[in-house]
Amino acid sequence: MEETGAVFRKELVSKLLHLHFKDKKTKVSGDALQLMAELLKIFVVEAAIRSVRQAQAEELDHVDVEQLEKVLPQLLLDF
Repeated sequence: MEETGAVFRKELVSKLLHLHFKDKKTKVSGDALQLMAELLKIFVVEAAIRSVRQAQAEELDHVDVEQLEKVLPQLLLDF
């Protein structure tokens, strides 16, 4: 399958995951990193879409950090 759009680098995903591991020796397989990168991409795209909808509901011409801040609680509850 061909990637389209932005992607998360495996090194970044690995570092993000390892920040939350209690055992520093924990290893993550390449498949797990790929899956986690895809989940992060979905999360970011969903945040962007919801932020746009929030801006439209507020009759704004552009999305700003305030719209993202308003939709983040919804995203955290959905996931």
